[in-house]
Amino acid sequence: MAGHSDKPAKKEAMSDITILEHGSIWIEDGKIVEVGTDAEMREKYQGQLDSVTEIDASGKTVTPGLIDPHTHLVHAGTRENEYAMRLKGKTYMEIMESGGGIHATTRATQAASYETLYEASKKRLDKFLLHGVTTVEAKSGYGLTLEHELKQLKVAEQLRQNHPIDIVSTFMGAHAVPLDEKRNPEAFVTRVVEEMIPEVAERKLATFNDVFCERGVFTPEQSKRVLEAGKQYGLTPKIHADEIEPYAGAELAAEVGAISADHLLEASDAGIKAMAEKEVVGVLLPGTAFFLMAEFAPARKMIDAGVAVALSTDQNPGSSPTISLPFIMNLGCLKMNMTPEEVLTATTINAAHAIGCAGEAGSLEAGKKADITIFDVPNYLTLSYQYGMNHVDTVIKSGKQLVVEGRLQ
Repeated sequence: MAGHSDKPAKKEAMSDITILEHGSIWIEDGKIVEVGTDAEMREKYQGQLDSVTEIDASGKTVTPGLIDPHTHLVHAGTRENEYAMRLKGKTYMEIMESGGGIHATTRATQAASYETLYEASKKRLDKFLLHGVTTVEAKSGYGLTLEHELKQLKVAEQLRQNHPIDIVSTFMGAHAVPLDEKRNPEAFVTRVVEEMIPEVAERKLATFNDVFCERGVFTPEQSKRVLEAGKQYGLTPKIHADEIEPYAGAELAAEVGAISADHLLEASDAGIKAMAEKEVVGVLLPGTAFFLMAEFAPARKMIDAGVAVALSTDQNPGSSPTISLPFIMNLGCLKMNMTPEEVLTATTINAAHAIGCAGEAGSLEAGKKADITIFDVPNYLTLSYQYGMNHVDTVIKSGKQLVVEGRLQ
C-alpha cells in the first residue's frame, strides 16, 4: 500500500497494492525500518540475524494491520429481538420510532456501570484483534446526555491507554433525539452544540464530531449546525449520510469539509461528485446493508467518480453486530462490485485516511508503526474468495506479536 500516505488512493490507484513476493520486513523499536526482498534484507542485515526474532511467514500473505474506521465500540446490551422483528417485516426506522433501535441501546448504556462498559468493550477489541485489526475508530452516541456521552468517551480513552489496539474517538451526541424530546428537537441540538461539544473538546476526549443526518433524526440544517459547532472547538466533522434515503448528506459532507461521509447507500450523483471534488473519504458499511437487507452502497460508481473509498464493519448492536472486517471485505467484492485489490486498499491505507492516521499506519513503509497482519493463505485473492472465514494467523502491533496461530498471546 506504499505511496498513498499523503493522499488516499483513488480510481485506478486503489488497485495498485504493490505486491512484493518473497519479501521481508525489518522492524526495530516498534517501527518498520525497511521493506525489501528476503535476499536483499538477509544480505544487508546478515550481521544481526543471530540476535533478532524471526517470524516465518512462508506460504502466507502479509498485509498492513487492518483498520476499522467506523465502529460503535462502547455500548451495552444487544438487540436480537429487533432482528426477529425485522425478519417479520418491521423496518429499522419503524422500530426506532417506536422506542427501539438506538433508544434501546441508549437505555442499556445509560444503565450500565463504567466497569461493565469497559469490560464488554475490551472483549470486542480482543475479537477485533483476532480478526487482524490493529486500529479502530470508536464513537459515542448511546448516551444522549452529557454525563453518559462522557462515560462512553472515557471508557474509550481508558481502553486506548490499556489495550494494544489504537483507538481514535469520535463524539456523536447527535446520534438520535431522545424520546422525551421528540417534540422539540431544536432544544436537544442546542444542548449538543452549547453544552456537550464544548465539554468534550475541553476534556480532549474526541478527535471527530459525527451526526446522524437522516429524515426523522437530524435534518441537514441541524446536522450542519452540529458539525460547524464542532469545528469551532477543533473537532473534525464526520457524518452518517444518506443511509435510508437521499437526504443531501453527501453534499453536506463536502460543504463542511468532513474527513469522511459514512453509509452513503442512497447518496445522490451530485453528492458523490461533490465528495470527490472536496476529497471526502467515502466510508462504506456493507455489513449494515447486508444485515438490514437493504440495497448496497454504489461503490463502483463512487470509485469511478474519484471518491476515495474505505470499508468498515459499523460494529454496533442494532444494524451491524459483527467484528469481522475480513467478512466486510468479502461483501465489498461480492455485493458492491469492488475488486480484491480495492477492498485491501479500503481496509488499510484509505481507512487510515478516514480517521486521520495515514501518517503512521495503513501501509508497510519505513517509518510507520510495525502494525502487520499475516493471513494463512497463499495469496491475497483467497481473502475475498473464501468468504465468512477468519484466515488471520499472526497479528503484530507496534512490533509485538499479539496473535500467534490465531490465538491471543
